[in-house]
Amino acid sequence: MASVTFDKASRVYPGSTKPAVDQLEIDIADGEFLVLVGPSGCGKSTSLRMLAGLEDVNGGAIRIGDRDVTHLPPKDRDIAMVFQNYALYPHMSVADNMGFALKIAGVNKTEIRAKVEEAAKMLDLTDYLDRKPKALSGGQRQRVAMGRAIVREPQVFLMDEPLSNLDAKLRVSTRTQIASLQRRLGITTVYVTHDQVEALTMGDRVAVLKDGLLQQVDSPRTMYDRPANLFVAGFIGSPAMNLIEVPITDGGVEFGNSVVPVSREALTAAADRGDSTVTVGIRPEHFDIVELGSAAAASLAKESSQEPAGLAVSANVIEELGADGFVYGSTTVGGEHKELVVRVGGRSVPEKGAELHVVPRPDELHVFSTSTGERLTR
Repeated sequence: MASVTFDKASRVYPGSTKPAVDQLEIDIADGEFLVLVGPSGCGKSTSLRMLAGLEDVNGGAIRIGDRDVTHLPPKDRDIAMVFQNYALYPHMSVADNMGFALKIAGVNKTEIRAKVEEAAKMLDLTDYLDRKPKALSGGQRQRVAMGRAIVREPQVFLMDEPLSNLDAKLRVSTRTQIASLQRRLGITTVYVTHDQVEALTMGDRVAVLKDGLLQQVDSPRTMYDRPANLFVAGFIGSPAMNLIEVPITDGGVEFGNSVVPVSREALTAAADRGDSTVTVGIRPEHFDIVELGSAAAASLAKESSQEPAGLAVSANVIEELGADGFVYGSTTVGGEHKELVVRVGGRSVPEKGAELHVVPRPDELHVFSTSTGERLTR
């Protein structure tokens, strides 16, 4: 096993002036499962291919353990890669596919068979060793691709969106198998995905990229609780964090007809940047519902002189998921129309068209600079 280091590694494609990956710096510990995640075109697959030796490194260095592999060919890096499209040989059996790299390396048949059978047992493929790939399901083919990587006993596993071709239910079960298998084998793994739920559930740490730049690398819990900037805040979490620009007032921020307290440190940091507003982030589960009622009740409440505290949200779409429910609603902040997502109890889901008044919990509020997007609260 070995650690992996990206030391200000950059990749600029011919004919382009903008780096696809710009000075990437990540230290991946021996045996760690690191997930690279981000939207299409952010540089995550390019980063993986640089580590594999399939893309040139135009600046910086890449190390596996103590070896500088920046300019080594792929065959000399001691890595094994699992691709999105499985890349199995259709004319070979499962056993032959899994043992092919060892055969090319000159390993004797008895040892190959032993390693293939051991990997097949781990992956529940023992009954399929004599089948051809066309006789397997998508999930089974992916496990064969995993088995081919396992039998090589590499220093590093590289996985490029290996679950993208599977249906939703199979993705959930297969990602659990991959994460469990990696922990059992203890092999350093770099995994690329665009699915942030996959990233949070599988990785020991998650690295978020945007436009070739590393935005944040942290544990899934820290990433969720303390996003470093507006991009990470809006990208990590499902449903996504609500991001609302609100005016700064004395001691806090205006939220509807309420004032939500914010630390003096955050307000001072915003003032130093010349911001009269800040962007607050609230997870759907971090709202307190002040009033929840029918559309008719909401209409009566508006006619009364006593307006409930918080921000009025009109429920447009309701998702009932059993234990939880999500209200997708609309509101108006500073004269602008905003969409908001609020989590409610599975047994207290409002009807469509209802109005609810919500207030964020102050200790769960994320505050970001409107001008720079950086986090202002500790």
